[in-house]
Amino acid sequence: MWTLAGQGWWRGRALAAWVTEAARKGLLWPHLAPARGTAAESRPPDRRYSSANRKEKIDMSCFPVENTRNFSIIAHVDHGKSTLADRLLELTGAIDKTENNKQVLDKLQVERERGITVKAQTASLFYNYEGKQYLLNLIDTPGHVDFSYEVSRSLSACQGVLLVVDANEGIQAQTVANFFLAFEAQLSIIPVINKIDLKNADPERVEKQIEKVFDIPGDECIKISAKLGTNVESVLDAVIKRIPSPKAHCRNPLRALVFDSTFDQYRGVIANVALFDGMVSKGDKIVSAHTQKTYEVNEVGVLNPNEQPTHKLYAGQVGYLIAGMKDVTEAQIGDTLYLHKQPVEPLPGFKSAKPMVFAGVFPIDQSEYNNLKSAIEKLTLNDSSVMVHRDSSLALGAGWRLGFLGLLHMEVFNQRLEQEYNASVILTTPTVPYKAVLSSAKLIKEYREKEITIINPAQFPDKSKVTEYLEPVVLGTIITPDEYTGKIMMLCQARRAVQKNMMYIDQNRVMLKYLFPLNEIVVDFYDSLKSLSSGYASFDYEDAGYQTAELVKMDILLNGNTVEELVTVVHKDKAYSVGKTICERLKDSLPRQLFEIAIQAALGSKIIARETVKAYRKNVLAKCYGGDITRKMKLLKRQAEGKKKLRKVGNVEVPKDAFIKVLKTQSDK
Repeated sequence: MWTLAGQGWWRGRALAAWVTEAARKGLLWPHLAPARGTAAESRPPDRRYSSANRKEKIDMSCFPVENTRNFSIIAHVDHGKSTLADRLLELTGAIDKTENNKQVLDKLQVERERGITVKAQTASLFYNYEGKQYLLNLIDTPGHVDFSYEVSRSLSACQGVLLVVDANEGIQAQTVANFFLAFEAQLSIIPVINKIDLKNADPERVEKQIEKVFDIPGDECIKISAKLGTNVESVLDAVIKRIPSPKAHCRNPLRALVFDSTFDQYRGVIANVALFDGMVSKGDKIVSAHTQKTYEVNEVGVLNPNEQPTHKLYAGQVGYLIAGMKDVTEAQIGDTLYLHKQPVEPLPGFKSAKPMVFAGVFPIDQSEYNNLKSAIEKLTLNDSSVMVHRDSSLALGAGWRLGFLGLLHMEVFNQRLEQEYNASVILTTPTVPYKAVLSSAKLIKEYREKEITIINPAQFPDKSKVTEYLEPVVLGTIITPDEYTGKIMMLCQARRAVQKNMMYIDQNRVMLKYLFPLNEIVVDFYDSLKSLSSGYASFDYEDAGYQTAELVKMDILLNGNTVEELVTVVHKDKAYSVGKTICERLKDSLPRQLFEIAIQAALGSKIIARETVKAYRKNVLAKCYGGDITRKMKLLKRQAEGKKKLRKVGNVEVPKDAFIKVLKTQSDK
């Protein structure tokens, strides 16, 4: 009998290929062959029968611009954005209805652990309304003040927003901030009152708040329960009726805005794009307006919510694009992509993020430097609001000084480094960017500018070189029940804040506006506010420029030698309390030596705080069982001389674990 094996492996392979091709064309089993021109025939042969590609590619040309809606969900933290996104995904059939559908769009481990959204996530939903098929591009955004840059980027790809407000808590500080972001971008705003199923929910009160604060008529509010799915369909109907379709034209040359990107080590950069004009398909040659490099498109598709390849993307649609960008620096957020030989005017990008907090990041072991460098590059591609400067330290070696939008942003970045890239780092005390106005022409010539920005406290210039110091200030919004107003006002005054406004948003809720020095709120203000108000007060802030301040550089000395990593910039009035705290922490963290260690906080040559680490004491009299007292005195004198000599010779090196203890607990002060 004739067999494949008997005729050699090459004949066997040839016959197998012929059988597969003949079956596909219907020559062997006609009833099993796909119809000609279907998606199965157009797929690449090597992936035709893989489980991931059994779904037919969606024909995006079925969704003209007038049937497309691009919208975001914005809200304060924990008002139900991600839960509402889950219900919308279920209603449109993007995911199956199960009890496990919680935070489906929150894909990062840090998001699931903390229960917050950190990255804006996109999903394309297909919805049938009044006999027409609509494409709804949803972007779920973060709610915390530290991630407002993610929100502003997401809004650039939208024409409208769902403003979600908790029916129990009402309008909070971040609700106000997000509303004005959407209002300034001239987007359609649909207010949604969520959690109407709660026992203490009062949607009528929240409706009046929305009317008073945002000037939106109460009858425009949609009352829902995202958890139970109550009335969620009316949200989709409102999106179609009240949000305009994008102003885009398929006949114009391609203009695509890169509003987000991620890095895949096998496929390179995956860019999330919003098409403002034209169309893009696999095989097209595209050019980056930022780098002027040309790429060939390997794959285009939509997120549903997982990646789903399509043949083309058309104007007005939001999707992803892979074009073989192998280097993380090639995909710039806010970049414009256009077709090769069809140049267009680049779209307005995004205002670059303004870091509010700077911290030094160093590898625990210098042999991990290159791995950490690669991890930071990949993570900053995914989070472009982080600013990176190289830095080095005598004690901690080579590293970086990174700029973050806030303390939570810094913590999340550190957690993602550990979880996604297995990198362990030392984070130094967070500081804010100060400015100094130089006094002499010689210094201005040396620095090439009159006003210099200081992001590393060790480089803080001496008072003799400058005419004045400037510190960053922010306009803070606090919304609280009125019973806590007195305590909160005292807290704000203790933080050198100046009251700007006070307004009742309903019978028992107050909105306070204060001008804060940034370094007073960046570390522990939020925790103090929450504990004073039993968790009911909310806080949000926005940049308000710089103001003159009496700042001093505080050095930490160990036996007279400055420890560069612990240098801090403080306000003159707070120098003593901050210096005493650092000295106490160092005393608890430093290992004892054979000689005494003096830990001092100094302003220039003036010592303002001191702690002492006592020396180990060897019992030199142990061998004396009696005898003359002069013999004992001689031994003690020799020991004292030895310790005096050792203090001159011995340097105190702060071990890395002591640095970690001091720097990590700084935020608890």
